[in-house]
Amino acid sequence: MITRSVTRDALLLWCGSRTGLLIATLLGVSLGEYADKWRKWDATLFITIARYGYDGEPGQPADEGLPAFFPGLPAALRLVHLVVPDWAAAGLLVSLVSGAVAMVALARLAEAEGASGWQAVLALLLFPMAVFLAAGYSESLFLAFAIPAWLAARKGNWPTAVLLAAGASCVRITGLFLAVALVVEFVMQRGPARRAGWLVVPFVPLAAYSSYHYGRTGDWLAWKHAQEAGWGRDFAWPWEAWLTTWRSAMGTDDFAVAFRMEIAGAVVVVVALVWLLVLRRWSEAVYGGTQALALMTSAYYLSIPRSLLLWFPLWILIAKVATRRTWVIVLYALISGPLMLVNAGRFLDGGWAG
Repeated sequence: MITRSVTRDALLLWCGSRTGLLIATLLGVSLGEYADKWRKWDATLFITIARYGYDGEPGQPADEGLPAFFPGLPAALRLVHLVVPDWAAAGLLVSLVSGAVAMVALARLAEAEGASGWQAVLALLLFPMAVFLAAGYSESLFLAFAIPAWLAARKGNWPTAVLLAAGASCVRITGLFLAVALVVEFVMQRGPARRAGWLVVPFVPLAAYSSYHYGRTGDWLAWKHAQEAGWGRDFAWPWEAWLTTWRSAMGTDDFAVAFRMEIAGAVVVVVALVWLLVLRRWSEAVYGGTQALALMTSAYYLSIPRSLLLWFPLWILIAKVATRRTWVIVLYALISGPLMLVNAGRFLDGGWAG
């Protein structure tokens, strides 16, 4: 049975980790400077969309990559900005609140799966890319919808599950993969036929977003073409993507380190996917496998390690093992924790961190 202590433990871990980041980054700077330290990379693009829309800032060159970012987080930023004047601070607040929701849901889902809730949360928070859960990025907001959606689906509460999944679809294209996985989960559970129609709901925001950009540009796949225009993420066969990334990782420039991280992330992705398949966790494998297919058929690997933050089945699997063998979470913390701190420092110093 899920008790209140599960919620308490998840919130203590989340708030404790956020307090640590606050102390580490606030020393020697003003509150405004603190918020600006987090205004890096994609966080600035989300703010641009929230302030000016997908046409970008008036008078500035158009950014063809903006449609790659779904409207969920920009909409949340605009709402929070009504009471928080600083846009970067608004992004941090959105991630703080949505991250708390996500951690509680992850702990409850882990407990429902027979694993330790706090260990699932700890595994996620110690992952090397966990800095993006605190930044003004969309990962925390997506998880705040996606994990409760999955928990509701596990309980057979399909109306709630699909409505929450629709919220996730407003935030990231990953909502498409979640929607497909929910269909598989529905079939595996042999859900009632009268509920089958609900499964269309998570696809509606995706269709609406495509329709919106079609009205703007005449392009139904504007979000995909924005990925190609903004980051050169054209389709490539998996072996071609691997070779391109490998060559870049063997370079000597600053981005070589980032590409090595991408290769390490790809290895983790494959291992996690095989693990899910061996355990016959078919719906979770579909959720992760569709993401892996999209990321590993790009011209080169980009943000693969960061995408693992969204693989909530992985954190539950780790917690299941650690629940039986405590030394696993200790070893994981000793290896992953320092990498998380290094990567957080890299991000806050303006370096590419995933």
